[in-house]
Amino acid sequence: MSNENKREYILSKEVEDMCVVAKGPKHDPAPIPEEGKWVNAKQIPDISGFTHGVGWCAPQQGACKLSLNVKDGVIQEALVETIGCSGMTHSAAMAAEILPGKTILEALNTDLVCDAINTAMRELFLQIVYGRTQSAFSENGLTIGAGLEDLGKGTRSQVGTMYGTAQKGVRYLEMAEGYVTRMALDADDQVIGYEFVSLGKMTDFIKKGDEPNEAYKKAMGKYGRFDEAVKYIDPRKN
Repeated sequence: MSNENKREYILSKEVEDMCVVAKGPKHDPAPIPEEGKWVNAKQIPDISGFTHGVGWCAPQQGACKLSLNVKDGVIQEALVETIGCSGMTHSAAMAAEILPGKTILEALNTDLVCDAINTAMRELFLQIVYGRTQSAFSENGLTIGAGLEDLGKGTRSQVGTMYGTAQKGVRYLEMAEGYVTRMALDADDQVIGYEFVSLGKMTDFIKKGDEPNEAYKKAMGKYGRFDEAVKYIDPRKN
């Protein structure tokens, strides 16, 4: 830093009267892995990577998974996924518009509309500034679009919804593959498989011109020993 740009600090009388003791070692920050190289991060532009943070609201009623692709300290891509609270989906819509183009420090100090998203941003910041990223050892990092790839072909969040009671046992409601339509039980009433419909695939078939009933059938699938079941139940009714 040149002397003309150097900031002058006000010293107390006690410090002003002290003699100067020269600083010996130059102890740089420990290098962190970033996009295939080791970096001595000293400023926000030194930070790059694709990583995630998970946050929750104060009553822990809902949660957010935030994924950011950061290049030279600036957010280039944001994926905001929420669960458990209907209002959070609207907050996520606003946050996905707010975040791209901001530095990670700006984002950390920006109200992202929902406590869970703000907390996720805080946790993500801690991850990325310490070099804990998905792209730490990927040369040149991940392309803009990596967030969409995280969602898979259907461009839908991976959500699991299960319910169980001591009296009636477990119910599978939603798996990564889709909406569970039937559960398969064996002779001991234990789960051995399930049938599902992929809502993303079904919607795509309808958009291409298929009749809804035909699209529904084409988007069906099954898992486990479904065909060997003694009994099938609708997890939402039976």
